Amino acid sequence: MNNKTSGFYAKMLPLMLAFFCMGFVDMVGTATNYAQKDLGLDDATANIFPSMVFFWFLIFSVPTGILMSRIGRKKTVLLSLVVTAVSMIIPLLWYDKTSMIITFSLLGIGNTLMQVSLNPLLSSIVSGERLASSLTFGQFVKAIASFSAPLIATRAALMFDDWRMIYPLFLVISVISVVWLGMTHISEQKENGKNAGFTECFKLLGNGVILLCFLGIMCHVGIDVGTNVTAPRILMERLGLTELNDANYATSVYFAFRTIGCFVGAFILAKFSAKKFFALSVVCMALGMGGLYFMQGEIILCVCIGLIGFGNSNVFSVILSRAMLYMPDKKNEISGLMIMGLFGGTIFPFLMGYATKALDNSQTGALIVMSLGVVYLLFLAMKIKDNMSPVNK
Repeated sequence: MNNKTSGFYAKMLPLMLAFFCMGFVDMVGTATNYAQKDLGLDDATANIFPSMVFFWFLIFSVPTGILMSRIGRKKTVLLSLVVTAVSMIIPLLWYDKTSMIITFSLLGIGNTLMQVSLNPLLSSIVSGERLASSLTFGQFVKAIASFSAPLIATRAALMFDDWRMIYPLFLVISVISVVWLGMTHISEQKENGKNAGFTECFKLLGNGVILLCFLGIMCHVGIDVGTNVTAPRILMERLGLTELNDANYATSVYFAFRTIGCFVGAFILAKFSAKKFFALSVVCMALGMGGLYFMQGEIILCVCIGLIGFGNSNVFSVILSRAMLYMPDKKNEISGLMIMGLFGGTIFPFLMGYATKALDNSQTGALIVMSLGVVYLLFLAMKIKDNMSPVNK
């Protein structure tokens, strides 16, 4: 291995650990279901927790893009990791509805900072058409944390009678990530739009391509968070299960297939058409979502959940990379806007909770809301292009 290659991996490894920390946000589904049980909350009230996580993407995404232009991408990622670490401490010291709202809010703020800054920081060492593949590999690493969280929480609940023992582990990993990335030198490109303000950022939504991508991100994360929270509830409803520990593996099934999809997508996107793979991914989601309306057996329900996970695994990477390649001189602003689209993780659970309540607590209500997101992504699949440079708009 030559010095150039070893230097590349010396930068990539701490970035991949940061992507792993980014995956901590996906514990929100598991944490919500356990907190709902512990605190005796109904679906509509419990869904406030994931909504609080993703609410901050609306508030802080664009300001983070502006902050990143001033202090740099690496410092913004380090700040995000510190905030994430703090969010891991609170549930260990204080556990009620208020403390969980504060915990999820801090987790959301930290993840907003991380999502906006980590993807452009990765683009500082990976460029061109390799960016979509590298972003997908980062999502694969993130998915490992997402996949592990429900299993760790369930194991903690069984071994220690306290699912919150997941927090000390993630706290230690966050601290290691701060130290490792802080010691790593990464050169960052200067951008023409580094002094852009709120007005300039939001004006980008006036561009049709950017707006389509923004709405696509909203639907992607809405389906992601929705499946994360709802999958165990569907198993409990259809199979007559009464214990969350018996159904919580459904979340891991979703993230296991997301992990597989990210791993496979990292190689496919490096060689083949992003447009075709995106379309195939959305078709998988549509098949899985459709099956959840009618299927009753445990295995077939898990297959449907897995199809949604596999299909949703590469949607974010394709949309984000297409948007950044469309306006390469405004990566910070584009990243801020696209990550603001993660606010869909607030809107979808909120609507799902009330739709479920309106249908006599049937999870069909949640499925209807998520299906609307799948329909939009099918529309976007027909609009997205392999070559998204401005000259081809």
